[in-house]
Amino acid sequence: MSAGAAKGGAEGLPKAPGGHSPWAIALVVSLATFMEVLDTTIANVALRYISGGLAVGPDEAAWVVTSYLVANAIVLTASSFLAKRFGRKAFFMWSIALFTVASVLCGFAWNLQSLLVFRVLQGLGGGGMAPLAQSILADSFPPQKRGQAFALYGLAVVVAPVIGPTLGGWLSDNVSWHWCFLINGPIGLGALALMYLLLEDPESAVEERRRLRKQGVRFDIVGFILVATFLGSLEVVLDEGQRDDWFGSNLIITFAILSLVAFVLMIPWELRHKNPVVDLRLLGKRQFGACFLVMLATGAILIATTQFIPQIVQDYFGYTATLAGLALAPGGLVTVFMMLVIGRVSGYVQPKYLIAAGATIVALAMYDLTRIYGDVTFWFFAWSRIYIGIGLPMIFISITAASYEGIDKSQTDQASALINVARNVGGSMGVSLAQNILAYRQQFHQSRLVEHVSPSAPAYQETMRQATQYFSQHGAAGLDAQGQATAWIGQQLARQVAFWAYIDVFWALCLVSASAVPLAMILSRVKRGGDAPAGH
Repeated sequence: MSAGAAKGGAEGLPKAPGGHSPWAIALVVSLATFMEVLDTTIANVALRYISGGLAVGPDEAAWVVTSYLVANAIVLTASSFLAKRFGRKAFFMWSIALFTVASVLCGFAWNLQSLLVFRVLQGLGGGGMAPLAQSILADSFPPQKRGQAFALYGLAVVVAPVIGPTLGGWLSDNVSWHWCFLINGPIGLGALALMYLLLEDPESAVEERRRLRKQGVRFDIVGFILVATFLGSLEVVLDEGQRDDWFGSNLIITFAILSLVAFVLMIPWELRHKNPVVDLRLLGKRQFGACFLVMLATGAILIATTQFIPQIVQDYFGYTATLAGLALAPGGLVTVFMMLVIGRVSGYVQPKYLIAAGATIVALAMYDLTRIYGDVTFWFFAWSRIYIGIGLPMIFISITAASYEGIDKSQTDQASALINVARNVGGSMGVSLAQNILAYRQQFHQSRLVEHVSPSAPAYQETMRQATQYFSQHGAAGLDAQGQATAWIGQQLARQVAFWAYIDVFWALCLVSASAVPLAMILSRVKRGGDAPAGH
């Protein structure tokens, strides 16, 4: 046993670079990641408050979310090189500092323009934190312990989007939307101080930094511009397409063309470049490519359900923003428990089987949501989130660990960046898919149900008679009662149309989750400390 391992404690876990406990480092980087991922959803439920507070329309306020996601996606691609060139510790600390300062500035924004500028800065600071956290954990823990380390990290990535709507809703309802951003101030300062005290770059990273400086390796600026244009434009198209009528909007057409051109030019450039900003060759590997696709599906399910469950309960069941967030809370608690359980189990069960089982559970949870109707209770939505909270940790921890299988240590930063790009882009794709299905299927069901609402139909006449009688008994007279009855029938029709459209959304998300099962089964067996050599 090495000297480092001897210092590792009862479990013989080697110390991390700098002589600190790997678990202390895991806690710090997970705290920073939690803060960053929280901001992808905390503002969603506050948009109506931001819209009112800054005197702008809902469509304009939606850019508060889009601007953050675009900036976040752009800097993700550069995080690998910047971490290697300037050191993980230095880059991580600069990222936390920028994110924290920008968060406080968002809280003091005086108009929409200033808020969007600060949200871009916040996204630029946050974009480098998640991939660096993963690569730090991958290098701080031996392979047989990575599952437990990624379980702690997974709490940040999976639970933060669940807590975001709850916390954002409570702050907006009871304090002010400004505190959705100001809350990051003290947390960021604490994370920055702990990072300074505990984190040190591993010797391999220090040697890599020296090599890059000695060889005069330059940043792939052309590749970065192409990748940033592709991802940034794609985020705008996905997030704003539905609101702007897709290709009926010149803005969406422009960004779609930019994204397509950048994508076409990016592939040959990055494949030929000696030190690409994004190593696309990783996606050509069966193991990593499958992990990338599964993470796309995972991000789609996580973010889409986190956005649409609070949306439906607020729009059609009269929940406040706080209560809508609380509907997700039981699932968050289950997720915490399952992260700890799967972190232990992952040392004994191959990731491919955990991913397949988790994707099956999430698909069944989506199927369960297709049973929605007008009289479902709070616990119908809470239980659906609990089921998701059982399945997602099985996918997330396993896919994070499996993605590093067969990856050289010099590629861990690249792998982390790409996996986080998959999660972010997958989330936007999931929301965009759900929004489009919701809009188009509402039109379809509206046209079909209206066919059966005919004034000459006996069922319509009987419903009209009973409704008119009800409103007459409650104070409305004559034509007023009849008018209220007509309006009530129209409301019931719109409500049923919405339920059918949401059912179609959940069916689509069910299929997205189910698609991860065959992808999981093509993954290779992950070697652990006591496993036989490759080929056995």
